Amino acid sequence: MIAPPRHGGVRGGQAVRERTMGQEFKNHDMTMMFTIHNALRRELERIARITARVDDDPRHVLSCAVGWELFKNNLTIHHTSEDLTLWPVMQQALADRPDDLALLDAMESEHAVIDPLLVDIDAALADREGGLERLTGLTDTLNTLLRNHLLHEEREALTLMDTTLTNEQWAAFGKEQSGRHTDDIPTYLPWLLDGMNSDQLNQFLDNMPPPMRTAYESEWRIAYDDLDIWNTHSKTH
Repeated sequence: MIAPPRHGGVRGGQAVRERTMGQEFKNHDMTMMFTIHNALRRELERIARITARVDDDPRHVLSCAVGWELFKNNLTIHHTSEDLTLWPVMQQALADRPDDLALLDAMESEHAVIDPLLVDIDAALADREGGLERLTGLTDTLNTLLRNHLLHEEREALTLMDTTLTNEQWAAFGKEQSGRHTDDIPTYLPWLLDGMNSDQLNQFLDNMPPPMRTAYESEWRIAYDDLDIWNTHSKTH
């Protein structure tokens, strides 16, 4: 089985600098972190378009879409990996720096508000009576809170990660997150790279282990496209 890419395992320094609002990271490669965040933002846009539709019941469209399950799974893995392997070791290292501890507390608190929204949305999708009325409000809230959280993390927490975490601790985070994707890497990687512009995609692929790149280009991307994760192809027939 080809192992999933880890943080630091796929390098793309220039691509990272282009997406970091002027930030420069000296110790750890943040390529995968920004790639994951951008993939989540992309899916938030797609979810918003679905819930704004009037030609179909968005509950049916969303609940039947592979994309919704992928979004939930990948967001949960990302947040869980941070909660288990980043915040605790950083809190220990920064025990005498109250302002930095407050930032870490905010990261955890934002996760604690965002993650239950996935359950609430699923409940609205299953509710035939009042679910439709709740769905738009819930997905709007998810969109706002998750976007704000990602930006907050990028603007403040990533710099703190870069200056606080040892190489071993950063690698442990990558191992935790990639380990949770071991079984779904043929779908996860194309999902991660979906919609990436050609320059960024080529740079990402150039830094990927050759067996993984070959599998992605010859099998995984095609199978992912065939999944039609938001059922968009059916609307063209």
